[in-house]
Amino acid sequence: MDASETPDITSAVYGLPPPELSAVPEGARQLSPTHPGAAALEDVAPGSLAEIVLLAPPGTAERRAALALGLRSLREGGRITALAPKDRGGARLGRELTAFGCAVDETAKRHHRICRAARPAAPAGLDAAIAGGAPRFVPEIQLWSQPGIFSWNRIDPGTALLLDHLPPLAGRGADLGCGLGIIARAVLASAQVTALALIDIDRRAIAAARRNVEDPRASFAWEDARRPEAVPGRLDFVVTNPPFHQDGGEDQGLGQAFIRRAAEVLRPGGTFWITANAHLPYEAVLAEAFRQVTPRAAANGYKLYEARR
Repeated sequence: MDASETPDITSAVYGLPPPELSAVPEGARQLSPTHPGAAALEDVAPGSLAEIVLLAPPGTAERRAALALGLRSLREGGRITALAPKDRGGARLGRELTAFGCAVDETAKRHHRICRAARPAAPAGLDAAIAGGAPRFVPEIQLWSQPGIFSWNRIDPGTALLLDHLPPLAGRGADLGCGLGIIARAVLASAQVTALALIDIDRRAIAAARRNVEDPRASFAWEDARRPEAVPGRLDFVVTNPPFHQDGGEDQGLGQAFIRRAAEVLRPGGTFWITANAHLPYEAVLAEAFRQVTPRAAANGYKLYEARR
């Protein structure tokens, strides 16, 4: 969504707030970076919104930046409703909004905290909070990243396990849920790879991957990899460290859907590499979708499989 399209927005929603907890204004524009095709909250003109409903993310820097951006987008007196599960940032929402200068009406329902406030005439600390959630170069991993992206400032153990055991690949492939592009960089180290599609549901991850993977063989798509149109077909290989959380809770169906999508887009004989937490029940789905499934490694609570179509 181009920033030039955002000035006409008068109400907005960030994420998918449970409808029984907060009504979303009719016609509200979606602004979440994990909803492909949504406008960007940071591109909304300051002082242009009358109302925003925000399902606050769990990470502190990401959440404070989203709250600050939401307040910046409101006209004076405009209304913000921010909510989150109590154990995933909700318990801090009231204090954070108060620190920005808001008079907060806070309620609790169904394990969520729901905070309502009007934008004050002169909110405090917005710029610092927005900067704290902005993209940046992370020296520890020598990559561009942003708070809110999966494992945004470290290489997670599942990815490390895959990198330790992944052989040189060849032909056309895809990285489902590519994140920052860490796995993609390793895949593209093989000169035999001719093309690699990097696909992620998080706009911020795709933006970071574009900066981290400067290779003409790479293509990038802000897409839900579960959608058939999101992944090219007749591939020689697929790699993935799939997500298993959605809307604040564990969802084992995400990884299982990635497995099925990989089987659908691979050519006969194509290979699939998947790393995952050891407790996730992916073996039955792998066995159903692939002709041959081989455990390749296990360490630090993670497992690695190679499957052949």
